[in-house]
Amino acid sequence: MGTDDLRRHDTGSSEWKQSWLQEERCSFKGWDFSALSGRMEDDGLPWDYEAAVRTYMNNNEGALLDMGTGGGEFLLSLSPPPGRTYATEAYPPNVELCRKLFPPHGIELRQVFSDDSLPFEDHSMELIINRHEAFSIQEVKRILKPGGVFVTQQVGGRNNRTLSEFLLGDEAAPVDEAFNVEQVSDELRSSGFTIVQADEAFPLLKFKDVGALVYFAKIMEWEFPGFSVEKCYDRLCLLQEQLAKTGYIGSMEHRFYIIAIKA
Repeated sequence: MGTDDLRRHDTGSSEWKQSWLQEERCSFKGWDFSALSGRMEDDGLPWDYEAAVRTYMNNNEGALLDMGTGGGEFLLSLSPPPGRTYATEAYPPNVELCRKLFPPHGIELRQVFSDDSLPFEDHSMELIINRHEAFSIQEVKRILKPGGVFVTQQVGGRNNRTLSEFLLGDEAAPVDEAFNVEQVSDELRSSGFTIVQADEAFPLLKFKDVGALVYFAKIMEWEFPGFSVEKCYDRLCLLQEQLAKTGYIGSMEHRFYIIAIKA
């Protein structure tokens, strides 16, 4: 590489770093990834969580609970029945956001502090929906009415782990091999649920620029613990080189989906 090539490479690297640091400083509200629109995409999933939720909502005249509602974006998009829709959330900024958003829609928010203690009476819910939120099977069972339905889509234990290991080495988030559709389905059956549907997928997530990955990794701190541009700079530069060749940076996601009915 000649002197001019080295100079251009150094200048490019400096510009990359400044743009990545800017992405690292960006704020994030609710569970809104619109800042990454057009900058990342995935293969999609073989099931339709939203369609399943709408189907059970239309057949349900009892109380509905959305566990881990985030910023409430998904729940509000469903136009759920006022007066009998509830939501839980643990993250304080999202709690404050939803406390402002929900009352005009007749939705009651309850903050949670432990998966093992949900602030609801026994047998009070007809339908519980849960997308990407931790849960206790025993608590779900306790608050569901007999014949009540639990619809959940979960992030499996292998999600983004290869990319996390590439960036962080020994500090990467550990793989949880036991958190998968087979294991969770078995636990639900053992607790008295009937599994209506269960599926699992490993879609490819594609980042179209390294800055999008930086923004994503800072949000997903449980998958990329301790991530920073400074710490991972050399690895990010390698990914920038890969991007120039392939047009994207790939990461394997892990999702599973279960619909269960309480006996």
